[in-house]
Amino acid sequence: VQLVESGGGQVQPGGSLRLSCVASGFDFRDSVVGWVRQVRGKDLEWVTNIYKDGRAFYASFVQGRFTASRDNAKNVVFLQMNNLQPADTAVSFCAAILRPGAERRGQGTQVTVSS
Repeated sequence: VQLVESGGGQVQPGGSLRLSCVASGFDFRDSVVGWVRQVRGKDLEWVTNIYKDGRAFYASFVQGRFTASRDNAKNVVFLQMNNLQPADTAVSFCAAILRPGAERRGQGTQVTVSS
């Protein structure tokens, strides 16, 4: 299983970033994938899950600002992040739920929001 994130970077408050994650080594089309993040010094926190039919669910702190999507033909999952704030500064990880209780994550990509 391999999950490779890209698209992180530094933006000013109010800015946008689009994260991508290329997946391989498992049945992507039939799997729940999503994103989690880790603010420095804090535990991992769930951001979003997106199901094989494209339905996505979000943590309350990103509702209305972040949008997850997936391309099942290319095994890619995206996270469009708008109106980013300094509290969104974190390492963002792509995650795949292979089966109940078995989650795999990528290496992560740094998102920094600063003026």
